Amino acid sequence: MKLEILTPESVFYSGEADSVTLPGTLGSFQILNNHAPIISTLGKGMLSFTVNGEIRQMEVTDGLMEMHNNKITVCIDEIH
Repeated sequence: MKLEILTPESVFYSGEADSVTLPGTLGSFQILNNHAPIISTLGKGMLSFTVNGEIRQMEVTDGLMEMHNNKITVCIDEIH
């Protein structure tokens, strides 16, 4: 699936991902390929995604995410 991680300053990541784990405001959740459409708010926490078996992690602050047609768009205030 396609993953885009955006901040107000730049496109942090744009490419393929096998899975994405996000810090939802009500708790962490995971998105896999062909997931149903979803929009969610995000809180402070760890965002991780897997690309070809390699796990990439970063600490993020508040934001939003949308999954639609196998594309995840994540809009984050800050990445640490």
